[in-house]
Amino acid sequence: MEHIKRFHSTELETKEGTLIIEGPVSSDVLAGMTFHEGLVAFRQPEQQHQAIVEIAALPEGRIIVARDGNIIVGYVTFLYPDPLERWSEANLENMIELGAIEVIPKYRGAHVGKNLLRLSMLDDAMEDYIIITTEYYWHWDLKGTGLNVWEYRKIMEKMMNAGGLEWYATDDPEISSHPANCLMVRIGQRIDQASIQKFDQIRFMNRFMY
Repeated sequence: MEHIKRFHSTELETKEGTLIIEGPVSSDVLAGMTFHEGLVAFRQPEQQHQAIVEIAALPEGRIIVARDGNIIVGYVTFLYPDPLERWSEANLENMIELGAIEVIPKYRGAHVGKNLLRLSMLDDAMEDYIIITTEYYWHWDLKGTGLNVWEYRKIMEKMMNAGGLEWYATDDPEISSHPANCLMVRIGQRIDQASIQKFDQIRFMNRFMY
């Protein structure tokens, strides 16, 4: 499968100033940017900066950023599912995972996440993919936001909806381990029925177990 990446860019006015939302950004350009020290949701900022540089270099890897000048203050990643997760077992070349989305606290409430996702989907090539994301409550900043799991889940769901992702049922054990966890999916307009069937099989792997 040919992985086409068409660059888009837009400005977002916030009360903290104007942000540039753009991508997919190349590995080289990302390496030259500064990664904000407040981006700590997944690993230490230096390590996460390196991780997104490496993801951008992958054929299917896509990084969309929100930046203040040369400083990355938010980002979203797309890449093939982790080989250790059930989603990779489908062996679908046309399925990618929204692996991480993060915005520094200063810009929360400014709809940065929604705008990152909207811009991600401007690329027509996204219609060639089944896009999935797995949401686990233990990744959520409940302490920093003061929200409970259901309030946070509602915000996450609204944000994902902005990118066209919708809730899908699954019997995945990790997702099923807590009712706030969820699988969200966007099926591109050019996805064939055979791919959808393979995806459905991977969503429900235990349906014939007694």
